[in-house]
Formats: sequence, structure tokens, C-alpha cells
Amino acid sequence: MKAEDFDEKFDQGEDVTALLDLARAQRPGEEQRRVNVDFPVWMIASLDREARRLGVTRQSLIKVWIAERLEHPITRAA
Repeated sequence: MKAEDFDEKFDQGEDVTALLDLARAQRPGEEQRRVNVDFPVWMIASLDREARRLGVTRQSLIKVWIAERLEHPITRAA
């Protein structure tokens, strides 16, 4: 199918999901990359307590907290 035909179907509100190869779909900027961070034992224990309280994994908690901080950085007075 030509791109023009696809665009026309989409613009007319037709369901084009059957025409997509979703197994190969990617979101730009969402690639994963592993990092290692060393935390003191007391901090890990605190993270684990909070993760249990919220019913999530430690990794999920850390990701959410870092994402929140990056979305709303602390502004410092110059």
C-alpha cells in the first residue's frame, strides 16, 4: 500500500491498525539503557519499605521518583 493511500484511510477515520507491523513499532526516545547505582544499606531498606507500602517493586519506585524530579526540577535562586 502506498503511503498516500494509508494517509487517506487514516484521515477518513478508518482503522489502520491491521496495516501496521506493531511487533516492530518503537517510540523515539524510549529505548532502555541499564545503569548501576550503589546505595547505602539504610537507603535500600527505606526504598523497600516504601515500595512494599505502595505495592510496587523497588525499581518501579526509583523510576517514578526520578521521573517526577526530572519533570519538576528544583529551581535554585542565583
